[in-house]
Amino acid sequence: MAKAATPAIAALVAAGVPHEVVQYRHDPRTESFGEEAVNELARAGGLAPEQIFKTLVVALPKGLGVAVLPVPSKLSLKAAAAALGAPKATMADPADAQRSSGYVVGGISPLGQRKALPTVVDASALRWDRVLCSAGKRGLDIALDPRDLVRLTNGVTADICAS
Repeated sequence: MAKAATPAIAALVAAGVPHEVVQYRHDPRTESFGEEAVNELARAGGLAPEQIFKTLVVALPKGLGVAVLPVPSKLSLKAAAAALGAPKATMADPADAQRSSGYVVGGISPLGQRKALPTVVDASALRWDRVLCSAGKRGLDIALDPRDLVRLTNGVTADICAS
């Protein structure tokens, strides 16, 4: 058996979860990784932009947490904190996010992180039969059932998008 390309893919394979690895063209000059994924995947794959999720690492009073939400949406830090049982949340320092997850910014997957963190997935994910999230590398996503995403991250679901 070939070695999985990333820890996220390895986690899915080890759990026996059906998934599809989707590669897209990544421009190393881009700074908006989520928008790049939406532009490449929604056009090519006939996907709705709201089906493509981004992974954000947040700083909580007692450590870090993970918020997974549709790329076009903005995170409500207040809602994410509440869902993760914390009084408040701020965006994590990128270096801390990379160190904790083992992934580079723009390629942070909610799966296969170096250190398992409390995770909240936006409830809108459950409206889809499959969602896409980072596979742990820029230009690489995973399509999977959102219920598997929640289960494998030991996550909770909540409305975490700012209105």
